[in-house]
Amino acid sequence: MASYRSLRDYDWVLLLVSFAICSLGVLQIFSATLDTSFRDAWWKQIVWIAIGVVLMWIVTAIDYHALLGRVPWLYGLSILGLLSTFVIGRRAYGSQRWIGVGGVRLQVSEFVKLVIILLVARYVSDLKGERMAPRDLLKLGGLVAIPMVLVIKQPDLGTALTYLPILVMGVFLAGLKWQHAVILVTSIALIMPAGYFVLRDYQKERLLSFLDPSRDPKGSGYQVIQSEIAVGAGGIWGQGVTHGTQTQLRFLPVPHTDFISAAFAEEHGFVGIVVLLGLYFLLLMQVVQNAQMAPDREGLYVCMGIAALLLFHVLVNIGMVVGRMPVTGIPLPLMSSGGSNILSVFIMLGLVNNVRLRRFAS
Repeated sequence: MASYRSLRDYDWVLLLVSFAICSLGVLQIFSATLDTSFRDAWWKQIVWIAIGVVLMWIVTAIDYHALLGRVPWLYGLSILGLLSTFVIGRRAYGSQRWIGVGGVRLQVSEFVKLVIILLVARYVSDLKGERMAPRDLLKLGGLVAIPMVLVIKQPDLGTALTYLPILVMGVFLAGLKWQHAVILVTSIALIMPAGYFVLRDYQKERLLSFLDPSRDPKGSGYQVIQSEIAVGAGGIWGQGVTHGTQTQLRFLPVPHTDFISAAFAEEHGFVGIVVLLGLYFLLLMQVVQNAQMAPDREGLYVCMGIAALLLFHVLVNIGMVVGRMPVTGIPLPLMSSGGSNILSVFIMLGLVNNVRLRRFAS
């Protein structure tokens, strides 16, 4: 068993920043669901956070090298879990992505992110050469593509896309010749237009509405239009907790989940958003700092994979509510209401602290 110098070796800044973001999230969920059928969502969020903290400490205590050694098993279980959603999964909001466990619903694809992080970290750390060869890129890309396809079939395009930044970060850190990078980018650019034709009708409408929300202001463009109005209505200081007109009058859709940042902007204004983004910046910098001080390459890849995933979530969610990204249903980490995402993010924080503490192991 490894021993550590003291409790001060934990990254308390990372944890305090995370709890600060969670607190803002609980406050906004309370405000956004006031006098609605979701009015108990705020205390459920607190319960999920408490469970997430417990899981975080458990994951922190398990050497991440042991987890990396079991990646084949974890990958197989993740594929099995995704396949099971098609058989026993519960359908909601047009997707079949949740599995009932003890009276609660868990989204399997959220926990697959953790497996992808470990998978990429192990694969790129085991490479023999100084740079990633094309065959290695194809093999790793294929391994990541399998769960992506299964998640897209649920359908859940947003969550499937979150697997990509983990892969891109791993490939970038492992090293890729610029010629191969050019070929890869060109291939993606050529394939993407063809991908439009395999999307479902509502996904196509979301893309078209992203380009021009006014083409269907009462349909596919409604969410983006109402979100932009809410953000603009916040002004500098915001309208105050429980006083946001778009949020409280129910013009803003799902203000406690996908569009929580729009509701937060309306009630806390530009100043509030700057504070929130500042907290996310600190969170990401702490993760990157732990990556820089990792005791080995595996720890570096784990932390940077987590940093890439969290950054992608923040950029897409914030960009979505201001009309700069298509509506994809990607939650805002530690803020959006929902148990699966909260648990997965806290497990990620546990992995970051895990890597940090191995520096002090004796």
